[in-house]
Amino acid sequence: MPKSKDLRRRAFLKATSSAGLVSALPFSAFGSPYEGKVEYEVASPGAQESATPKDHIKFAVIGTDHNHILGITAAVQRGGGELVAVHSTDPGGLAEFKKRFGDVKVAKSEDEILNDPSIKLVASAAIPDERAPIGIRVMKHGKDFLSDKPAMTSLEQLEEVRKTIKETNRIFGIMYSERLEVKCAVKAGELVKAGAIGRVIQTVNLAPHQINQPNSRPRPDWFWDTQRYGILCDIGSHQADQFVYYTGSTTADVTAAQVANFNHPDKPKFQDFGDMMLHGSGGAGYVRVDWFTPNGLGVWGDGRLFIVGTEGYIELRKYTDVARQKAGNNLFIVDQKQARYIDCNNLDLPFGRQFVSDIVNRTHVAQDQEQALLATELVLKAQKNAKVLHFAT
Repeated sequence: MPKSKDLRRRAFLKATSSAGLVSALPFSAFGSPYEGKVEYEVASPGAQESATPKDHIKFAVIGTDHNHILGITAAVQRGGGELVAVHSTDPGGLAEFKKRFGDVKVAKSEDEILNDPSIKLVASAAIPDERAPIGIRVMKHGKDFLSDKPAMTSLEQLEEVRKTIKETNRIFGIMYSERLEVKCAVKAGELVKAGAIGRVIQTVNLAPHQINQPNSRPRPDWFWDTQRYGILCDIGSHQADQFVYYTGSTTADVTAAQVANFNHPDKPKFQDFGDMMLHGSGGAGYVRVDWFTPNGLGVWGDGRLFIVGTEGYIELRKYTDVARQKAGNNLFIVDQKQARYIDCNNLDLPFGRQFVSDIVNRTHVAQDQEQALLATELVLKAQKNAKVLHFAT
């Protein structure tokens, strides 16, 4: 900061002599080390991105145990899917689903949906360890499947899913929403593919979550049972997907993993913290997940992603920019020439449209099948082999 500007700032602060006033000032009032060098952009969708879906399918839902089914269903509808039926054994989840999507037909049984030849896709957010078996039955009935994450909870389930995909030639999609349904994450993918930061060498994911959000349903019993999914298998799957996708890895493995129950002694089967190191053919990765988002944040989690390249790096503040603005979809990129901030809130989310098109045309544009399963394989291995940490209370 130039000396004259520094003196003016000191004089201003002395004149106000009010901590309350100073605390309310925008950051720009104090100058910036990047002044004149930072570019602020608002990204806008292209004509192709905002186009009306070209394809149409009928789809149904089996399993509404997790409210992620609301986002999954909305994405398929945006992409050209027509919701025709739902089946659920969870009354609370079904009530929320009907409140969101209206007077949809409630099927009396799973078979009613599986045996309807007009239905081309089944989506599910059933209890995690029930999702793969549902998906296998769906594929064996000649339909494609879209699961909430985690889509599988054991390596045995993964093996059976891979076998069924090969036998039926059906699609087993996994909604990794923290990449596929987050606009700044979509933009980051475009920048990486364009070579904006050179070759990606590492991803770092920090993914805190909140256990109970205001006005949400209490967590069900299965949520507290690690044997039914586990923290790395569950929320860690989002981060493994991002590692595989942004590094372009086609093979990968777990370097190390650890889990703990720091603060829930009344739930002995629960894990509230986990992290893992990953390595693949395209780069390295580090992931930390936890259930410690404080209420003061104002959103369910402060998801942050760092993509490190040979010529620069990208940081995503997905859901908020702490103490600066509540809006999410913040992308920061630094390369060899400059630093940029990109507001991604106006961008399109292409997954639903691409996935419906994949079902119609038997392609894999929305999601690479092998990469989707590789991400799941990583978290299943990490969960199975993680070192369990214990701390004195």
